[in-house]
Amino acid sequence: MFEQFIAGLPENWRPLIETLLLPLAWIPEMQSRILGFFMEPSSGGLTTLKYLLLFPPLLLWIGAIWCTHLSLYTLPFRSGRQKFISMLLISWWDAARAVWQYWVGLFRLCAVVAGWIFTLARLAVNFLLEVLRQILIAPFAMTGRLSKSYFQPGVPWIAFGLLIFWCVLEATIFTYTLFPTVSEVLADLAGVQAPQFTGIILYMFLLFLILGSFACVQALLDTIKKRDFKYLAQMIIVELFVMFFEVMFLYRELVDAITPWIAQHTGEQFRMGVVFTLSLATFGWVGIRGMTWFLFGQFGTPPLLAFISRRPLQEQGGQEAPAAEQQAPPWWRPVIEDFKREVDWLHGRAEELAGYLSLPVLQVVGALMNFASVLVTSRPVFSLPFKNLGEVMETRQVMSTMDLEPRKVGA
Repeated sequence: MFEQFIAGLPENWRPLIETLLLPLAWIPEMQSRILGFFMEPSSGGLTTLKYLLLFPPLLLWIGAIWCTHLSLYTLPFRSGRQKFISMLLISWWDAARAVWQYWVGLFRLCAVVAGWIFTLARLAVNFLLEVLRQILIAPFAMTGRLSKSYFQPGVPWIAFGLLIFWCVLEATIFTYTLFPTVSEVLADLAGVQAPQFTGIILYMFLLFLILGSFACVQALLDTIKKRDFKYLAQMIIVELFVMFFEVMFLYRELVDAITPWIAQHTGEQFRMGVVFTLSLATFGWVGIRGMTWFLFGQFGTPPLLAFISRRPLQEQGGQEAPAAEQQAPPWWRPVIEDFKREVDWLHGRAEELAGYLSLPVLQVVGALMNFASVLVTSRPVFSLPFKNLGEVMETRQVMSTMDLEPRKVGA
């Protein structure tokens, strides 16, 4: 490095310059050997360890050697040489501590990252175990919730579903028995065959008719419970007309449909007359309505009427049904809350992680800058070692308050 510079000088100046550069002559050779050590081919892991563990400290060593040897040329011209030498020694002490803090910071960074990875892995394992546990106990928990909700006051969904199912079934049976008669009547009236959608219209008509039959029974019983005798006779008449209509047009057709079967099994000796047919249809209507009413009709009809009228369901005595108890939170919510707390904790440690990442390198950079500052101004810039990033952020304020101009010496 210095050979080319010396070779360009006059012959009479070369011995003097070589003597003056003697303290610096060995530094370039040392620097090239250090850089050659890092340029040597090696495995990926070994190269990473070399650059991670040795490159910043050796870079600080090279900078400290240059600044120390260059300061030797300034000693004859400096005032306060004793203080300057003490600052230079303190800088070397700070450099040694910076290297130690760099290695300790790397170890602490690895420990913290390993701890966070372990925390995230533990959280993932807990979440998976909770998912498996919920899958295993889901049938038992669902059965328990259903039984608990069923035996508490509220909407009798089973009775409501049975009522709808029975009305649909009864409408299907009567549609099958009445469809030939209705088709013949329509053919006689219109002179053409009944349309294809006649069965759908007949089915919907019979479905609403059967639902209305249960509603009339409910209205009659409500009138009796309230002892509203003003409307009691009216409701009895309405119920008689409903019974007459269903017996005459629905249940009679059902009895007529089974008449051939009765005649076949009696050898054509027993033939039902009009009175016996209507009586059998009436008994059938009373028996079927009574059984269905006492089994599920009396419990399913009030929810049906409340659903149609969009009014709250009332229990006996006029009191509204109590609201359902507050449901327990879903199984995954505590796990998600735990995950949120873990994420908040990680966000809270983000600045700490930034300190773990940057402080080891900043220790070395600060020590190197202290050597340069001592060489120029005879005083360090930073107070090492850095404890946190806040001390590093105060660098601008520290440097702005420093008096970098040389002191004036009085005449």
